[in-house]
Amino acid sequence: MSSEPTGFLYPFIEAEERDGTKLLVDLARSADAKITESESLRAASLQRWEELLEEAGSSMASRFAAGGRLFAFGNGGSATDAEGTVQLFRDPPYGRALPALSLVDDRAVLTALANDVGFELVFSRQLIAHARPGDIAVGFSTSGDSLNVLRGLEEAARRQLLPIGLCGYEGSAMALSDAVAHCLVVRSESVHRIQEAQAALTLRLWSVVQRRLDERRRP
Repeated sequence: MSSEPTGFLYPFIEAEERDGTKLLVDLARSADAKITESESLRAASLQRWEELLEEAGSSMASRFAAGGRLFAFGNGGSATDAEGTVQLFRDPPYGRALPALSLVDDRAVLTALANDVGFELVFSRQLIAHARPGDIAVGFSTSGDSLNVLRGLEEAARRQLLPIGLCGYEGSAMALSDAVAHCLVVRSESVHRIQEAQAALTLRLWSVVQRRLDERRRP
């Protein structure tokens, strides 16, 4: 079997395994280990950031109640996380639908900005065009070092939006940025596990927002 860059996922496949039964057992064991690791990391991340999730969700609810909108952005897999977040807030399974826009949706805008002013500005320039004080910006970066995400969050802070960041590893530049009001760091070096935990954090953030808005409507 030729070498492929997947050995870190399933090293036993790269090892010229000939026993089909053993290979299936190894695959099942590997999947179980990944599920256990993912569940543990999600639980640990939710527990670690419990207070921050309440604080950030309450701040978001206040802005939504005042007419604010949510803008989300990221690169690659984080772009799909941004789209998923926007979908969750805009078309929720229950509760109040909230105004949200993904800055990765419009390919024409992304490619025009990347070509004309540079890829590091594709999100910040969209915020300049669309956002206003009182809005919310949510940036995703597994590394915490994605320059265009950082520039977007910095622009959000300058324009008096609420900048929220989600990243992995030790947080890197995003965790150290003064521009980010709330930074949720998933302490893992696996991109896959980071994104799975970020999905759990985003869902909890959304649930806090819904709860806070519901409390505001009560007499």
